[in-house]
Amino acid sequence: MAEAAEADFMYAYETATPPVDRERLGITTSRIGGGVVLSMRNDPVAYWSKALGFGFAEPVTRELVDRIVAFYRAQGTPEAVIQIAPSVLPAEWDDIRAAYEIEPTTSWVKLAAPITEVTPGAGTRLRVGPVGESDAEEWAQVLLRGFGMPTEGLAGMVAASVGHPQFHPYGVWDGADLVGGANLFVRGPVGALNSGATLPSHRNLGVQSALIAARAEAARAAGCRWLIAETGQPAEGTKNQSLANLERAGLRVRYVRRNWRWRADAPSDA
Repeated sequence: MAEAAEADFMYAYETATPPVDRERLGITTSRIGGGVVLSMRNDPVAYWSKALGFGFAEPVTRELVDRIVAFYRAQGTPEAVIQIAPSVLPAEWDDIRAAYEIEPTTSWVKLAAPITEVTPGAGTRLRVGPVGESDAEEWAQVLLRGFGMPTEGLAGMVAASVGHPQFHPYGVWDGADLVGGANLFVRGPVGALNSGATLPSHRNLGVQSALIAARAEAARAAGCRWLIAETGQPAEGTKNQSLANLERAGLRVRYVRRNWRWRADAPSDA
């Protein structure tokens, strides 16, 4: 459920992108083998081209990876990240990825908890509330700036999630100024926390804890039984504040998932 929810919200972000931004960014999407493959040919941050959600509808095989790679080659994608839960990686994964020179990169932590066990802590003195159409563009820009991403093209994509029936976006205001935001994606019994970011000027004010609380309540209201999230695995001796906030709210680490990077200059097969 966790992998499927993440795959679906990434797919929803990119497929709902307005046509002008879709063309500018070079977005093409497809569903292969029970997962999704997302290509952003002109991705300014090498983040949005990714393939995920595999290993449940059908096993991860060399033939499946060949179809994924063929999709990216057909789109002229410079590089893409393949994300597969460790429990469904086949025993011959090293041989499969070696055939396409798919290399390990960073790792992500996947967290989940029954909604009844999510108990976010103290909030913030700032105002937290749902984001409507009138705030969509500003909210999208705040999110991207909070992540250190450029806004051109990407803001249109993120803003398009406002009004989508499965997304529940929230913002944080300091007076009239939007200073943080996050999204919730509802997929059946699962509420997927995603896209939480705060502007540097307003960090360490409890914004992310307050956004977790608001989205947890929205997930309960939507009938979700589980809350899930993912964040980067901190390097040894360092701390990831997002991970700390999620664990403090009651989410628990379920597994660590390696990211695997394919590049277009890799061979088509061995």
